[in-house]
Formats: sequence, structure tokens, C-alpha cells
Amino acid sequence: MPENNTCSQSLKLYFCPKLFYMKKSNVLNKKSMSFLETYLNNPSPTGYEWEGQKIWMDYLKPYVDTFITDTYGTAVGVINPDAPFKVVIEAHSDEISWYVNYITENGLIHVIRNGGSDHMIAPSKWVNIHTKKGIVKGVFGWPAIHTRMAGKEDTPKLENITIDIGAKDKKEVEKMGVHVGCVITYPDAFHVLNKDKFVCRALDNRIGGFMIAEVARLLHENKVKLPFGLYITNSVQEEIGLRGAEMITQRIQPNVAIVTDVCHDTSTPMIDKKKQGDNVIGKGPVISYAPAIQQKLRDRIIETADNNKIPFQRHASSRYTGTDTDAFAYSNGGVPSALISLPLRYMHTTVETIHKDDVENVIRLIYESVQTIKSGETFSYFDA
Repeated sequence: MPENNTCSQSLKLYFCPKLFYMKKSNVLNKKSMSFLETYLNNPSPTGYEWEGQKIWMDYLKPYVDTFITDTYGTAVGVINPDAPFKVVIEAHSDEISWYVNYITENGLIHVIRNGGSDHMIAPSKWVNIHTKKGIVKGVFGWPAIHTRMAGKEDTPKLENITIDIGAKDKKEVEKMGVHVGCVITYPDAFHVLNKDKFVCRALDNRIGGFMIAEVARLLHENKVKLPFGLYITNSVQEEIGLRGAEMITQRIQPNVAIVTDVCHDTSTPMIDKKKQGDNVIGKGPVISYAPAIQQKLRDRIIETADNNKIPFQRHASSRYTGTDTDAFAYSNGGVPSALISLPLRYMHTTVETIHKDDVENVIRLIYESVQTIKSGETFSYFDA
């Protein structure tokens, strides 16, 4: 079929009238999908999230009353900012990346992690090095198969992966604007796989920011009036220890928090379900069980899913969730908090993969759950 130049490559499966490969979504529309592609394709490494936040805020602006931002880059869209009771729906905006750590005399670059970047996937990947002069392209090199000793091959490690930017020596690297501390991202862009799978780097957890923005859109379009303030929160620096959430929860001082992040699809090879649980893309949102999860709030979410015929899965976490849920739950003397996760394949790679139906159902579940909350509700275990 000839290329239709009016439709972007990744979105044409959805919206080009000549391509009827899939039915239209009940939740997602052309504008929201265009935003998702733009938002994902913009780099947002931990500590450098502000350009992505500007894109997010621009999309969210028609659906909220005002914004809050903080020094480190967390952005919050607020509905009913004067209401004394405050409910947060939250995701994190940052993606894993690398830092330039050491430049050899012959011009190769050694790196350290910024977040949980995976050394195993690095060899043969293109990278963008962010400098004051602009983007400098590079590649993670790896010795050719012909030069490696069979049976005694090294695997990629942080100590043996290097980036080649085509420079002959250290002086040329520096002349190109690259220095220790420059942040490095992957350029991999958004694609649709087999009609209903979304593939990109940084779906962890840019997709969360997208989903909470869609909740705000639906509330606005359906003229839903909430009896409390709703704080649509896109936190920074989750990948290095929930730092953005720790800061913004002190600023907002919420009464309730519903967090969304990603969790592992455990149906792919080399994952032990006895250790990691049994969750699969396409089978619905994943509702978490952990000490940080307030049980009455979680039960409300499950009841909401049942009442609205939203499919869901369950996941148990030992001790902590590892998400911003922990930061909200244990702040301000204790905030009733719950976690609704999106199952995802190949986490912290450049081909993270999710299912469109799960995205829609997470949006629906948060949208419906928020409407069940009453102003002043404590979710206390000691209330009748």
C-alpha cells in the first residue's frame, strides 16, 4: 500500500482512514495518541526532565485549573485548587540514561548509570550525548565475533562497554563538546507493533504520565465535578530512589494518593513466575498488594473494577513496591495510597512493550476510582 504522507508512521495504524487494521479506541483518540508519540520521543533522563514536563503541561493545560512546579522539575496539574481535601493521581516522568564518566586518550567514552540502565543491551546501540553544542551521536561498540575466543567470551559489563563518537583522541572528543557529566540517552522512537502493542524506550514510566493526563481529559470532557482537589502529579527522579515524589508530597500534603507505574509481564523467557508473579500484557491493570498499600483504598479500587467490568490482575510485593507509592504512603504521617500498574515487557530496554487495551483500562480504572472518593474520607481501618 502506498505511503500516506499525512499520517505519521507510528500512528497510521490508528487513524489513517485508508488503513482499517483496527477499530477505533473507546478512550484514546487522535489528539491523545499524537501527544503520546511526541511525549515519548522527547528525551527525559533523570535530572533533566523539564522539556518533557513542558510538553506534558501543554497537553494538560485545557483540563486543569492551575499548575504547581518545584525546583527539581516535578509538575502538577490541579483541579479545584482551593478545596481542602486533596487527592493525588501520580506517575513519574524520568527515564533511565547514562553519564559520561571517563574519556580515554584514544577518544573512547566510559559511562556510569543514571538510574537502572542495563549494560547487557548496550552493545551496538546508537546513543545521543547531550552537550551545550547540541546532540552528539555515538555508538556502544563491541568486539566482532571473529575476534572473540569461543567458550571464553566476556559478557557486557559496566567496566567494558564504551561509546565511540568517531573522534581520533580525547582532545577531539572535548572539541565536540563532550565532557564528563554529559547525559546520554537512547534515540529509539515510538512504534505500534501488530496493531495493538506500543513499543518504545521510556514507557517506564512516561506512559504513566500519559495515562493520568488522559484521566484529567476525560473528567473535563465528561464535565465531572469532584468534591475535592485533584492533583495530577508527574514526579521527577523516581529511577534513582523516588526523590521527586518525596519532595512533592511534602508540598501537596495529600489526603489520598493513587499511583500508577509499570510492572513486569512475566510470560516471556527467562523469568521465574514463582519469584516474579504471573502478570501478562493484555489481561488488564495490575493491582498491588504490599505493606505500603492501604487495604481499604485498594479494596475500593477492586470494587470499582468489578462494578465497571474492568479486567485486572494482582501482584504481591515483599516489603516495598519500589515505586512512588512508597514515598506517598510513608509521608505526612501516613497517606492512604494504592498502586495500579501497567504490565510491560522488556523493562529498562529500548523496546519496552505494552498493550493498548491495558493502557485504556488503567485510564478507566483511575477515572472511575477517583469518582468514588468522598471529601473527608479517611479510609481508616478503625472507622465502621
